[in-house]
Amino acid sequence: MMKKFVKPLFIALGFLCLGLGTLGIFLPLLPTTPLYLATVFCFARGSARFHRWFLGTGLYKKHLEGFVKSRAMTMRTKLLICVPVTVMLLIAMYFSPIWHARVLIGAVLALKWYYFLFRIKTVSKGGAR
Repeated sequence: MMKKFVKPLFIALGFLCLGLGTLGIFLPLLPTTPLYLATVFCFARGSARFHRWFLGTGLYKKHLEGFVKSRAMTMRTKLLICVPVTVMLLIAMYFSPIWHARVLIGAVLALKWYYFLFRIKTVSKGGAR
């Protein structure tokens, strides 16, 4: 019974992430790659047809295929993901009146940079494809 509700929810979330990720191509504050990763996850859980469709799109091939295959990114891609998110989090940290929130945001920033710099392999432009 619950599956009847879960699959459509994953499909809807997949399309929401797809839309936001596509907006992220044009708006530097929205991170395209993580939203497309969420799209792949949601479509895989919600619909095999939509999952196959998304894997065949140019959006997937341009933004994710190299990362999914080799778990590697170019330094440019890493910076295009990390810098806008860092700016947003620093703004949130600056305006937050609660020091606990500032500490939490600082921890998220540190973990994000650690993950992207040391856990994801950096390759030259042609190496991630």
